[in-house]
Amino acid sequence: MNPTSHCGYTAIIGRPNVGKSTLLNLLVRQKISITSDKPQTTRSQILGIRTDADYQAIFIDTPGIHQAEKRAMNRYMNRLATSVILDADVIVFMVDATRWYEDDDLILEKLRNTKAPVILVINKIDKLKDKASLLPLIQKLSEKFQFRHVIPISAAKNENIDQLEKEILHLLPEGPHLFPDEQVTDKTERFQIAELIREKLIRVTGQEVPYSTTVQIESIKEDDKLVNISAIIWVEREGQKPIVIGKDGERLKKVGTQARKDIEKLLNKKVFLRLWVKVKDSWTDDDRALKSLGYE
Repeated sequence: MNPTSHCGYTAIIGRPNVGKSTLLNLLVRQKISITSDKPQTTRSQILGIRTDADYQAIFIDTPGIHQAEKRAMNRYMNRLATSVILDADVIVFMVDATRWYEDDDLILEKLRNTKAPVILVINKIDKLKDKASLLPLIQKLSEKFQFRHVIPISAAKNENIDQLEKEILHLLPEGPHLFPDEQVTDKTERFQIAELIREKLIRVTGQEVPYSTTVQIESIKEDDKLVNISAIIWVEREGQKPIVIGKDGERLKKVGTQARKDIEKLLNKKVFLRLWVKVKDSWTDDDRALKSLGYE
């Protein structure tokens, strides 16, 4: 082991839709985690690995921590996100520059039990109407907790990410690299393909349906020229099927076309993608159904 090598886990936590997945993708320099403007897009812990000379930073994107736990899926996501707090070497707590939410208070309480250094990241500074309000905002938020650093950023505009990255690397403990230098995620191609389809589904459908859908890869068959992929889009009520499919199948076709382009970039190969929409009654509020669909 090189005595000067550093390696550690950095948990990116925050309420839903604060920009965690966008930040992960910026830190790793490629798209690992799917993104959308709808809350609770991320449902899993997603590792993004960045190796730079003697430093290996393992970033963990987490589902947004939220107070409402109406369904089994909400409880599952909260457990998943909260579990990383006690194990991380560094914690990045993301908040919105334009507003402090009740969910932020909830997360702050959970952070009081951690011994890991916490960096407060104030995201969406590009949305502030008055830039002069930033300094008093930093001072006000600094009083809430003993943060190691407070860093204002704009993940959407890639602003101040370099400074954040520098501070994270400085906080990583000494130790051997845990992953091969060329590895960028712990997720399989099958998982990434399902997520890319789900991302397009979230973006193409309306407000309500995305939270009732998930994607399961049925088969992947590959030859020299083409990858054939079959996937099922699960919804939880019969009435949601026509919403996902759209008039004359237009919406489903749009999801398939957009997803195929991204999957081809991921696999670096031509893809033929087949999508089916099926119903699994109330799967988001059924622990057994969640487990069968890979949420465990």
